Amino acid sequence: MIRKIQHIAVIGDGGWGTTLAVYLAQKGYAVSLWGPFPEYVRQMRQNRYNPRFLPGIRLPQTVEVVDCLEASLEKGDLIVFAVPSKYALKVMTRIQKTRVPLSHKAFLSVTKGIETTKLMRMSEMIHQRLGNLHLAVLSGPTIAMEVAKGIPSTAVVASRDVQLAKTIQAVFNSQSFRIYTNTDITGVELGGSIKNIIAIACGVCDGLGLGTNTKAAIMTRGLAEMARLGKVMGAKVKTFWGLTGLGDLVTTCMNAQSRNRYVGEQLGLGKPIRTIVGSMEMVAEGVETVKAVYRLSQKYKVPMPITHEVYQIIYKHKKPKLALTDLMTRKMKPE
Repeated sequence: MIRKIQHIAVIGDGGWGTTLAVYLAQKGYAVSLWGPFPEYVRQMRQNRYNPRFLPGIRLPQTVEVVDCLEASLEKGDLIVFAVPSKYALKVMTRIQKTRVPLSHKAFLSVTKGIETTKLMRMSEMIHQRLGNLHLAVLSGPTIAMEVAKGIPSTAVVASRDVQLAKTIQAVFNSQSFRIYTNTDITGVELGGSIKNIIAIACGVCDGLGLGTNTKAAIMTRGLAEMARLGKVMGAKVKTFWGLTGLGDLVTTCMNAQSRNRYVGEQLGLGKPIRTIVGSMEMVAEGVETVKAVYRLSQKYKVPMPITHEVYQIIYKHKKPKLALTDLMTRKMKPE
């Protein structure tokens, strides 16, 4: 049985974590926002802005910006885990070391990505590191700045515990942010992760100066890749036609603010991945995720040609034009 949700601890002061902290504070909840770097936290606390990750959005006074992880966890009735997948394991280890009891708290992962060594989804990692928690995940077509500005948006809370999903749904739902529930955690997490790879591919199309025909093909066939892998991993295929599959895919592939689309665009323009990533403040999850999904496709023997080519471009330095040619000249087949 979880406690009544009155105080919410957001772990991770990136763009999405900060957006959710601001949004939940505006809904009337007491919110703490934890960041890993004390000096930057001090600046945010003093200036009430997060200029690096969410410029122009003021932090309400009801958002307590903190660098003490233990204190934040102790206060929270709902823990919102908003750490990029690349750093998730390190932060989970820090949470574990605080020894703060989590068994009577709700724990919500809003991280999109797959761990690259053991090929685990975020919820699997959380259970492995932190135990059998009251766990849910939130995903969907949610560009952080749009949600922060109150532009109508939607998302899905997924949990095998239907009542927990409904409880978190009620916390987040509003006139500007409509929340649905789902029990297919596997499908929701895979959709939210793989769509970043397809967005990189769409960005490559932009960098090469290609048209909407090409991007439509990449998105449609990318969705088919998601569903194929998801099915063999135990997900429900219909999940990929919903908000956390098709919906998130469209947003990430088409929005100019999408970090993953931007990475692909720069690759299409001929820039090396190290230079692109080194110039970015925020993390483009697809750069790491493609390593995991590429290996998962091999493990489960699932054909994922777009994922394969994105991996080749990023990690084997394949020329984007050659990758496109190889995609277009594969053996003919039914749709």
